[in-house]
Parts: sequence; C-alpha cells; structure tokens
Amino acid sequence: MAKRSMGVVVVLCVLLVVGIGAVVAGRWLKEDSGRSLDIRELTGKTIELFIGSATKPATEEAAKVFEEKTGARLLLHFGGSGKMLSEMKLARRGDLYFPGSSDFMELAKREKLVLPETEKLVTHLIPAINVPAGNPKGIKELADLARPGMRIGIARPDSVCVGLYAVEVLEKNGLAQQVKPNIVTHAESCEKTAQLVALGSVDAILGWRVFHYWQPDKIETILLKPQQVPRIGYISIAVSTFCTQKDAAERFIAFLLSDEARSVFRKWHYLVSVEEARQFTLPDTPVGGEWQLPEGW
Repeated sequence: MAKRSMGVVVVLCVLLVVGIGAVVAGRWLKEDSGRSLDIRELTGKTIELFIGSATKPATEEAAKVFEEKTGARLLLHFGGSGKMLSEMKLARRGDLYFPGSSDFMELAKREKLVLPETEKLVTHLIPAINVPAGNPKGIKELADLARPGMRIGIARPDSVCVGLYAVEVLEKNGLAQQVKPNIVTHAESCEKTAQLVALGSVDAILGWRVFHYWQPDKIETILLKPQQVPRIGYISIAVSTFCTQKDAAERFIAFLLSDEARSVFRKWHYLVSVEEARQFTLPDTPVGGEWQLPEGW
C-alpha cells in the first residue's frame, strides 16, 4: 500500500514538473503580447515576409531564433523596399511587410496593402558615407563626393530606401548638382549597395552607418555631420492585408519587440531607440516620415 502511494506521488510530481515546463516554454509570448498563446500552436505554420534588405543580417538571425523557439517556418524575401512591396501586391500574398524606411511603409498604407493598426517600430538607421576598407580616396566629408573623377554609387532612389535617403542628403545639403555627375551606378537593394564598396567597385556610396558592421573588414563608414543628417531612418513592420494567419504574424511582431530580439539588432549595431540614434544627429532632427523624390532622379 505504501509503495502504491509513493508511486502516485511520483506521477503527480512528474505531471507538475511537465506542466510548469509547458508554462515556462510559452511564457515569453504571453509576456510580450499580453495574450496567452501556447507556442506549440505555431509548429508547422509558415509565415511569409517581404523585407527591405536594410535589416537583412539582424532579421535573418532573429528569424532563426523565432523558428527554434516556436517550430514555425519563416519564409523571408529580401530586396529593395519598393520592389518587395510590388511583389507582395502582384502575388497577393504575404503575411508581413518589413520595409527599410517609413517612406515605403506610408506608401503601403496609402495603397491599403498593410493593416495600419498592426504597425510597430523595430529599429532606426542613420545615413552615412561608406568607403572601401582603407579609404583609398581619402574621403573625409560629404563635399569630397563632388571632387572631379570620383566614382560614387547609390541605390535606386525610386525603389530602395537607402537610395531615397542618399538623394535627400545631397539635395538638402546643396550638393546634388555637384555630386550627381559622379554617380556611376544605381544598385537594386541595400545589400547590393553595400557590396559596391565591399568589392571596391566604387570610391564611395551614400549608404547606412550600419553597413560597416555587415563586413567590417571590407567597409568603412564616414559619419555625416549632425546637421547634415536630414532624417533618422524609422523602420517598422506591419501585417499585410493578404495575411491568412494574422495571429501567427503578430506573434513574430511581438517577438521582434522583445528584449531577446532587440539584443540581436543591437549586436549588429542597429539603433533600437531614438535616443541611441540622436547621438548622430541634432536634437530636433526629424524621425521617419516621408520625402518626395524630386524629378530628374
């Protein structure tokens, strides 16, 4: 009789431990969202994202962590923010849109391609000059891009966030006409723009400060003067109007806002808070918003 009682106690203890383990396993989702959802419900689900490649290395790493925690599969499409929006619209599918700047998110909202109430800020970016390692041309400031014979690269300003910011930097600092003749190529995404200097194909690009940390042995960053930064880049994510599994998509958004995911972005030197971004700008530099590309670009 005593052995039987002991066996019952052991079974109850095992069940208690398993139950506690299940609660702990799902705890981060409940804490981040305020709603309870067992992470096992995401096993076997595929969440499709159309993403501007401005956040590619950090997003890829965060996605792997999410997959390991939840059993979900993330299907990631990277490219120019405008191209990604067009592909999502044309295919009429995709659960999340994660562009490289607020300009393209605002466009997505105007075209009713995302649900505005689901939009959440993830990180910030600062425009900068990027040069090949060693800075062969001795570039020190923005005006140096106008020197005769300089070979400058930018992204396509009509469809890539960093290209739009490049033109804005030049226009607002009165250097557009001087630098424009030196622009020899237009890349199709942030990733390809960074590659221009990593491969030494150009003398400099107008890119993002964070590009250096993508390939620190091949890319150097020259910061703009605080007064030369026209805007702080604002990167947000939102659920697509084509989303067929909104709850799962919102689970990933909640994860991106968690301390664990933010630590991944900080590891790649992204600026999670506006306070972090303001160390590179004036105190009143605008954050996000939209800028209209002038004709002729």
